[in-house]
Amino acid sequence: MTLSDHPAVIYRLIAREAWLEAERGGTFHGSAHDLRDGFIHFSSAAQVPETAAKHYAGQANLLLLHVSVTALAAPLRWEISRNGELFPHLYGTLPVSAVHRVEAVPLSNDGMHRFDATSLCRSR
Repeated sequence: MTLSDHPAVIYRLIAREAWLEAERGGTFHGSAHDLRDGFIHFSSAAQVPETAAKHYAGQANLLLLHVSVTALAAPLRWEISRNGELFPHLYGTLPVSAVHRVEAVPLSNDGMHRFDATSLCRSR
């Protein structure tokens, strides 16, 4: 699979406070989970809802970062993860300048996040 086979935009779910801290410093270094694994976890548009349900259920003040792959300096690798799917993993830091859109992710009464499908499609 070549780079052109992958989407030009990848996504990161992040707590609002963590993003504000990254904005202040100009770089996101990753969560404790990312640091433990040695890379920053991202998702494709199709993977975002399941990622939210599995790792962020019930978490308020969540943001969805739309990240331009071409703006990344660190190596990005698509590696097999959940359900045998390829997920984007960034082996380095995420510069704030690579994020071209940030949107709040609403939390419904059932603790699940709601995504605007057209929003995820527009950024591909």
